[in-house]
Amino acid sequence: MTKLAWGAAAAALVAATPAIGAEASQSTFGKMPDGRGVPAVTLTNANGISAKVIALGATLQSVVMPDRDGKKADVALGYDDLSDYIEVPQYFGSTVGRFANRLAGGRFKLDGKTWQTPINNGANALHGGTLGFDKVLWEVTSVKSGPTASVTLRYVSPDGDQGYPGTMTVDAIYSLDEKNDLRIEYIATTDRPTIANITNHAYWNLSGEGSANGAMGHVVTIPADHYLPTDSGAIPTGEYRPVAGTVFDFRKPTVIGERVRDASDEQIVFGRGYDHNWVIGRKVTADQHLMARVEDPASGRGFELWSNQPGLQMYSGNFFDATSHGKSKKIYRMGDALVMEPQIFPDAPNQKNFPNARLAPGETYRNVMTYRFTTRAKAKR
Repeated sequence: MTKLAWGAAAAALVAATPAIGAEASQSTFGKMPDGRGVPAVTLTNANGISAKVIALGATLQSVVMPDRDGKKADVALGYDDLSDYIEVPQYFGSTVGRFANRLAGGRFKLDGKTWQTPINNGANALHGGTLGFDKVLWEVTSVKSGPTASVTLRYVSPDGDQGYPGTMTVDAIYSLDEKNDLRIEYIATTDRPTIANITNHAYWNLSGEGSANGAMGHVVTIPADHYLPTDSGAIPTGEYRPVAGTVFDFRKPTVIGERVRDASDEQIVFGRGYDHNWVIGRKVTADQHLMARVEDPASGRGFELWSNQPGLQMYSGNFFDATSHGKSKKIYRMGDALVMEPQIFPDAPNQKNFPNARLAPGETYRNVMTYRFTTRAKAKR
């Protein structure tokens, strides 16, 4: 889609509704096994978009938006009951860290010392370990209403938490405005050198969570000339491989399902589909840049994803096996959702040619990502 057409689509969703300011409302999303209440905050704008955030895992629990006909649907996978998030965790909308994605062998070297984190994904560590940021109760520190509605959550990860050095203080800030921008920002500091790679793990099905259409009909654009091939354990080999001539070329709008099962590419076999990092840049930047566009032709719903991060991990829901169900009470199957995670590259602390993940006292880690939601009218014949 051209920039002009995409801008028109965004304008269509804003429509002619007067700007009265976005609102934030508070509620409770059940209790933890130890009796602690789990706060929930719902951000809502005047255009029919809402996002609910729960304090367990600083999790994006739902995103409701209208389609081209004004029909609303929840487009983010997840549960409607706290017990499912606790008993059957699948990173639905969760904040993941301290180090998102994988660390080979769960190890990394920092200032000459080797640190060991829990192994929870084959032979490797995934998303911070067995008790990562997704599984802890965060504190809600601020709730604000319009013109931009927001909620800020905080977690203080103690020195040695999951094997990581340093006491890390992390803020997760969710905000929604009248331009239909849902912004997620992670800010972290530490009292001793450590590593940081924190992102959000939202699963998207723009046809509607639980929809029989799944996400494989979504049209995806990723402005990346290279991606990171992996070994069979999903650890990058260190190569920057050109996307040209491969099933990883999304520089032009492409239906994701067209090539997601192309076994002629060994990388698809390794990941059971897409579970790879696209190289958008080589370092974290001060400003945000375009990471991806996603559109569902059936509903007209779409979004642009912007971030300041160098990498985009796209995961095509390859391990959904119909053993769990979500808010719609429909089972989740392979290909029912897409995950788009702006981040530093997987296994970066162990790869000398990858962006730096080191965080020292006096420095501030920052990952900001913006989902710019749109709807597009059906093309005229």
